[in-house]
Amino acid sequence: MKKVIALLLVAIMVLGTVACGSKEEPKVEKEPETVGEFLLADFKANADKTAQEIAEAVCANEILPFEPVIMPMEPGLMMGFDNAEITGFKECITFAPMVSTIPFLGYIFELEDGADVDAFKTTLEENANLRWNICTEAEELVVDSEGNMVFFLMCPKSFEEVTE
Repeated sequence: MKKVIALLLVAIMVLGTVACGSKEEPKVEKEPETVGEFLLADFKANADKTAQEIAEAVCANEILPFEPVIMPMEPGLMMGFDNAEITGFKECITFAPMVSTIPFLGYIFELEDGADVDAFKTTLEENANLRWNICTEAEELVVDSEGNMVFFLMCPKSFEEVTE
């Protein structure tokens, strides 16, 4: 009889533990709301490609109301970072509008395998100047990474006011 009661108690405890266990809530992806969020999603969806291919995919987004210029960059002084030299990358592709009065500037950096991605992102964030373009100022700064690919973007939150 004691064994039956003990087995019943164990069964009740097991069922209680299972019943009280937390259920994993399904992850709901937040819909992009700003220019930076839309383009970051494009970057993440293409992060397994080359820097050139990622830049082309990002610039193909219909949210961009301009014709972009996409070109490779060498380490050193770069637009948007004042007098800071940006180095420590294997490849860099920049993308920006042909019309320079739009506060929009992006880079795709490919770092060497084993590079300190977080330190590189911190360098970009600390040296970014949202007012690099004398006539305008970006409202949004986005710096993120996937593996050894780093996405950097300064842009308006929306193009509605910029293009009116």
